[in-house]
Amino acid sequence: MSRVPQPAGERGSLKWIQRAVNQRSDVLETAVRRALPLPAGRFLEWVSPLQKDDYAEYRDQTALERLRLGPLKHPLPKFWPTRGPQWDALATCGDAVLLVEAKAHVRELLSPSTQASKPSRRRIQASLQLAQRGFRASPGCDWSLRFYQYANRLAHLHFLWKMNRVNALQAFVYFLNDTEMNGPATEREWQAAISVLQEALGVRGRLPESRIADVFVDGRQL
Repeated sequence: MSRVPQPAGERGSLKWIQRAVNQRSDVLETAVRRALPLPAGRFLEWVSPLQKDDYAEYRDQTALERLRLGPLKHPLPKFWPTRGPQWDALATCGDAVLLVEAKAHVRELLSPSTQASKPSRRRIQASLQLAQRGFRASPGCDWSLRFYQYANRLAHLHFLWKMNRVNALQAFVYFLNDTEMNGPATEREWQAAISVLQEALGVRGRLPESRIADVFVDGRQL
């Protein structure tokens, strides 16, 4: 299923991203604009997760349609098998599209390796390696094994931006002061964990700041 309705979030990143998009989009947009070069004079238009749309999250071709992207030169199914990344939030801003992955506590950064079948895994590994080269990652890192979720998000940005020339941006949104889940209270705490993740994937200091950003939002503002 490429449209995945969600319950109203009661804790963790599901709670915070739903609240940020639907109740305090001004706070979220301000934080995103501090980190990424959104088109001037245009507001972010959030297309998920919307309360009126069952807080649905999207993946695969349906996510691209939600972002109003037409046929692409390089079709997504040739790049990635079905049941790809399920985006925590999606938005448009003028000609730009924004892909969002949200986290509220450090444990959420950890993810298992891909569980795809052998044929799908071959396609995934080929696409991950393509993205690794595109982002000039240090050699010797297998993106399908370590921090796989973060890696496949980078791969999809590469697919849209580099392969299809879409004005695509990626925001990794990190919420502060999630006391229920004992999440980080400061940006510095998050940045220490992010540095370990990026070092493991060979991309520390190599990701383009004009396309990919860490965005910090204080839950107390929501």
